[in-house]
Amino acid sequence: MTLWLAIPLALLLVVIVLVLSSSIHFHFRLNRIGKDDRVEFDIKALFGLVKFHYELPKLVYEGIARGVKVKLEQSGVTPVRQENDSEEQIDKDKVEGWREEVKEALKATRGLKSWSKQVLSHVRITRFDWSTDFSLGDAATTAIATGVASGLKWGLVGWMSRVVRLQRSPRMFVVPVFRDEMCFSTEAVCTGKIPLAYILYAGFQLLWRIVRVKGGLSRWKRLLKRSG
Repeated sequence: MTLWLAIPLALLLVVIVLVLSSSIHFHFRLNRIGKDDRVEFDIKALFGLVKFHYELPKLVYEGIARGVKVKLEQSGVTPVRQENDSEEQIDKDKVEGWREEVKEALKATRGLKSWSKQVLSHVRITRFDWSTDFSLGDAATTAIATGVASGLKWGLVGWMSRVVRLQRSPRMFVVPVFRDEMCFSTEAVCTGKIPLAYILYAGFQLLWRIVRVKGGLSRWKRLLKRSG
C-alpha cells in the first residue's frame, strides 16, 4: 500500500514542479497600413495547453466627442473552448471611468504601485521589433521627422529597459519615404514571458496587500463586478 501511495504522490510532485517551472508566454503584434489597423495579442501557458488569442481588427476614430470604436475578437483553447466578439466605444466618459477605477484600486490596495513595478521587473522581453515607413509629402520635413521619430522610439526603449528585462537588443527602424504625398505604415512585434511561479506568488502577495486595507476586499469586489 505504501508503494501504491508513493507512486501517485511522486507523479503529482513531478507535475507540480513542471507547472511551477513553466512560464506564461505572450506575443503582441500591431500593424497599420494607411487607415487599416490590426492588433493581435496571444497568451500561452502550461506548455501550450492554455491559449488565448485576442484581435482588434478595427479601430475607428469618430472624433473628439465620440472617441474610438473598438471591435475585439477573442478565442481560446482551455478545458472549454470559447469564442467571443465584442464591440466597444472608447470615449471621454469611458476613459474617465477607467481613471476612477484605478484610483479606487490604489485606495483598496496597500502599495499597489510598488507591487506593479515588482511584477513588471520579472517580465522578460525576448523580442521587440518596430519598423515605421512614412512620408509627410515634403522631403525636407520628412527627413527632420525621421530623426525625431527615431529619438522617440529609442527613448521608449530606454524607459522599457528600466521597467522590464530586455533579453535581446530591440530592432528599431524609421524609414523615410520621399514621395509627394503623405503615407504611413508601421509594424511592431513584441514577445516575452514571465515565470508562472512568480505570477502565483504575486497573486498571493496582492491578496495580502488588499486584506491589509480596511474594506479592501469589498472595494475590489465592486470594481470587478463593475468591470465585468
